[in-house]
Amino acid sequence: MDKKKIQKAIKMILEAIGEDPKRKALIKTPERVAEMYEEIFRGLKTDKPHNILKSLPSEKNEGTVIVKNISFYSMCEHHLVPFFGKAHIAYVPDKKMVGLSKFARLVDVLSARPQVQERLTRQVADSILAGLSPKGVFVMIEATHLCMAMRGIKKDKSSVITTCGKGIFYNKKNQTGIISLMAKK
Repeated sequence: MDKKKIQKAIKMILEAIGEDPKRKALIKTPERVAEMYEEIFRGLKTDKPHNILKSLPSEKNEGTVIVKNISFYSMCEHHLVPFFGKAHIAYVPDKKMVGLSKFARLVDVLSARPQVQERLTRQVADSILAGLSPKGVFVMIEATHLCMAMRGIKKDKSSVITTCGKGIFYNKKNQTGIISLMAKK
């Protein structure tokens, strides 16, 4: 990541909106934004996210494993403002399983890049499929988009839900029960 380039761009944005980047409160803003971008876009450094899913030998399991309420923050690639929410993951292990914290790590890596929710949902499911080869995986993400809340239509109470099912969860009929379990508080 080129932090000097980011700092220069932020200074130009401040000037373009009519601010004085030399004003005392703004002097360090380009540097702070560059530091923040390095952190919030850290996922761009991971080119094979499914490698996060170091597998363990599978236990005898014929049921579904659900990990709910994985919080995440991402940046809408259309407006470069945040969207954030919860990811819910269900999978049916086959020959491999994974430490459950790895799902949270996977969501963190994939959301830490310019993103759209639809792609994020699909990438989480595809990475689990590639890393674990489960019988099925289902991902549901619910998020609030600041591009909808603070600009344009200004609907701050709205949320967006996206889903992606693979393997046995590709069939909509098999998704119904999982969705109801994910939606329970």
